[in-house]
Amino acid sequence: MNGELQHLIAMANQIAANLRPAAADDAAAAELVAKHIRLFWARSMKAQIIDYVQTDGTELNQVVKLAVVRVGIGSLTDLTNLEATCQK
Repeated sequence: MNGELQHLIAMANQIAANLRPAAADDAAAAELVAKHIRLFWARSMKAQIIDYVQTDGTELNQVVKLAVVRVGIGSLTDLTNLEATCQK
């Protein structure tokens, strides 16, 4: 795993930690995190985090995994696999 991906993982987990208290539940928090990622992350950053969730995702918290599913809708070909990965 490269340093840039490590930084994205840390950033995503921190965003989720900061936004979780403002949400009623994990699903609402995931939507807030997804919105942040959509608005502020470069396309290349989104692609890296989506790929990471599809291939591993173990260092991301559950809220981030759910957020990445929301970000990836429309741009992923195998959402079933991604959603199954998030349930781990």
